[in-house]
Amino acid sequence: MQTVKDEKVVFTFGGGGAEGDRSMKQLLGGKGANLAEMSSIGLPVPAGFTISTEACHYYSSHGGIWPRNLKQSVKDGIHFIEEKMGTRFGDSEHPLLISVRSGAAVSMPGMMDTVLNLGLNDYTVEALMRHTNNERFAYDSYRRFIDMFGCVVMGISHEKFEHALEDLKETQGVEHDTELDTESLKELVDRYKAVYRKATGYMFPDDPYEQLEKAVNAVFESWDSDRAVKYRRINHITGLLGTGVNVQAMVYGNMGDDCATGVCFTRNPSTGENRFYGEFLLNAQGEDVVAGIRTPQDIKALQNVMPDPYRELVGIGKKLEKHYGNMQDIEFTIQKGTLYILQTRNGKRTGHAAIRIASDMVAEGLVEKRHAVKSLVEPGHLDQLLHPQIDQKNSNGNAVIGQGLPASPGAAVGKVVFTSEEAEQAVIDGTPVILVRIETSPEDVGGMSAAEGILTSRGGMTSHAAVVARGWGKPCVAGCGDIIINYENNTFTNGEITIHEGEWISIDGARGTVYQGKKDVVKPELDEDYHTFMTWVDEIRKMRVRTNADTPEDSKRALEFGAEGIGLCRTEHMFFGEERIKAIRKMIVSNSLEERKEALEKLLPYQKKDFTEIFRVMKGFPVTIRLLDPPLHEFLPDEPEEIKKVAGELGIRHSEFAEKVRLLREFNPMLGHRGCRLGISYPEITEMQTRAILGAAIELKKEKIKVIPEIMVPLIGTPQEFRSQKLVINNTAADLFEETGESVEYKVGTMIEIPRAALVADQIARDAEFFSFGTNDLTQMTFGYSRDDAAKFLGEYIKEGILQQDPFQVLDTEGVGQLIEMGTRLGRETKPELKVGICGEHGGEPSSVSFCYEHGLDYVSCSPFRVPVARLAAAQATLK
Repeated sequence: MQTVKDEKVVFTFGGGGAEGDRSMKQLLGGKGANLAEMSSIGLPVPAGFTISTEACHYYSSHGGIWPRNLKQSVKDGIHFIEEKMGTRFGDSEHPLLISVRSGAAVSMPGMMDTVLNLGLNDYTVEALMRHTNNERFAYDSYRRFIDMFGCVVMGISHEKFEHALEDLKETQGVEHDTELDTESLKELVDRYKAVYRKATGYMFPDDPYEQLEKAVNAVFESWDSDRAVKYRRINHITGLLGTGVNVQAMVYGNMGDDCATGVCFTRNPSTGENRFYGEFLLNAQGEDVVAGIRTPQDIKALQNVMPDPYRELVGIGKKLEKHYGNMQDIEFTIQKGTLYILQTRNGKRTGHAAIRIASDMVAEGLVEKRHAVKSLVEPGHLDQLLHPQIDQKNSNGNAVIGQGLPASPGAAVGKVVFTSEEAEQAVIDGTPVILVRIETSPEDVGGMSAAEGILTSRGGMTSHAAVVARGWGKPCVAGCGDIIINYENNTFTNGEITIHEGEWISIDGARGTVYQGKKDVVKPELDEDYHTFMTWVDEIRKMRVRTNADTPEDSKRALEFGAEGIGLCRTEHMFFGEERIKAIRKMIVSNSLEERKEALEKLLPYQKKDFTEIFRVMKGFPVTIRLLDPPLHEFLPDEPEEIKKVAGELGIRHSEFAEKVRLLREFNPMLGHRGCRLGISYPEITEMQTRAILGAAIELKKEKIKVIPEIMVPLIGTPQEFRSQKLVINNTAADLFEETGESVEYKVGTMIEIPRAALVADQIARDAEFFSFGTNDLTQMTFGYSRDDAAKFLGEYIKEGILQQDPFQVLDTEGVGQLIEMGTRLGRETKPELKVGICGEHGGEPSSVSFCYEHGLDYVSCSPFRVPVARLAAAQATLK
């Protein structure tokens, strides 16, 4: 048996001091670090201790064994709590009861396990009854503990306890738990013990230290539970040791009507409004609020019931917000009129709320602009802002099925499914779905991620569904009491309209409305707060952000989103119009240079017009145009009937055309006759495209419109390939300039997307004026994964931990990243002024953008809708 590398594995807090602070999140987890911090600044935090994440890591990596110093450290921690609270663990006179909660360095709402009321047995429950003079409270706490311990620690299905409870309520003729009298609760305790013994084969444990050890183990093990692993995978959370375990003296919100528990936010997490916001339940424990079992009251109603604790809570909220420089999510309990703070953390919020909170907190003088950009808005928040909204101007005759709580804004349209598994399968099949549940639980995390939106019939604004949906930017309507869900029949109804599984519904997460059928959706409008915030972003960031755009419409949209040029214009996308596709097919089937040139001459005006329109939109921003990249067979038909039809359109024999199609098919076209290889085999293609690009630039020059064309040669692997194409481009440009009597400045560079090109980048840079890393193909060729087929196994790879993330979505910094770093470094050793960027899909992914900034790239390029995300990510990389 060994100890962890740091001898100290337990850190105490409460009673006016702490052994940790908020800077120790990696060691204590977010909850433990914040409990320590709040204790240090004098807030009413019940005493407790945190078991470090290192201890969790040790437990996970040593087959479920505690480090040798943990057992005694836990006992010392219990003695600390006993001293501060004046109670004794397991005492038959004045017992200490504790909670055991998880807490990772990154917030994972509801993903790991909690046990409350630990320390109760047949003796301490009697002592608790005598000490509080409240027999009903004591047995209510006891039955909750058996249920929670059985579910969390022993893996007994909650439904078994719920079934026992429902049977007893039916026998007693009551509807709610709170209506059960003391004798009924005593009977319920016995029934729960019977459920426990039947499920486990053991009696319920009486020894509090045995209870504690099993509970700590359960929290450790919850770190590796399916739902926690899936949540981390969905949210790209990596590099953490494990969860901290927070052991804390219990305080009770269920001792009577002068007690309460709740969750509140210092600002509205949906809208960002600077108004104290949240929910509470009288005579309840905290799990009742987040589980959505009882419908809570608005936090404002608390001031009428308990005005003094309410005022104190509001004051603490303001203090915490100022201390952390961020909107806070606070859990609290009021016991016999005394307020206790159980947790604070930076609150999950919607994209719209994040922007407003950042703008308001700067205006209020609470934070500086740089802090707002660095900490108050995440790149994903900007992504949310671009989500479509329900078109309120067009009713479409859709019946309103129900009205619930606007838990997370945005529009979602999909087919109804009732289980997480069905939602996950639907996304594989490409079917948009709405996950409909009575209430969600952490086990639903996979389905919640897969679904377009979430609808629940129970739960409030701080229920599991609401909190997770807001964090992910998923539209959610929670607590829609208008509908009754029937899992057996796979239907839900409002009494007049019944919706079956597979039928379409639409939800408006901003208004809490549920519609029958498909509603129209519209683009959101970006308000003044957004534009103000993005000016701060642009003041800070140093790296440029361009867009991938192939049409004037996309170019215009990208400019509106703040793009500073085009980093990738794919010319092949311009060849698929009716007349254009005919011309390129004619070029492909040509049997001589003259025939090919004739066909290309017909394409030239189309290409030139396209570039003219894009240059006109981009007016003065650089435009990087990639020469023809895909293999020629992509422009030809596959099916026999289509081959016959196209042969007739081209005026050639069917057999001749069919043979041409056959000959152009390749075993591995992604590694075949494409990119610069086409230009080398058919230099007339490169000539035509060069004439179109520079001809368009000359025309606009005459109109006194500035144009900065950058011609990019794709798929090179050797310096010789690039030189060959650059020679064609320069000779064509010289001829064109002589013919027109006009000239324009232009650059010739290359896309680095083959590993060999990165390895010989110093040689390529002798001739290239810029590099653009094509990370889609570079990832494909580095891993040897086909972009088109990798989906068949990547999900399993990520699930099994073979890969942490999909490398086609998040840049593989260890492998592909090394090639980018090497290519950039070698290129600039030859040419220090070499301009370098990336233009793969990674250009809009925040961690990939950060990597590019750290390694000195000049710009990233991404799709138009990801431009705001990339701008913020670039600014945050600068601040980091």
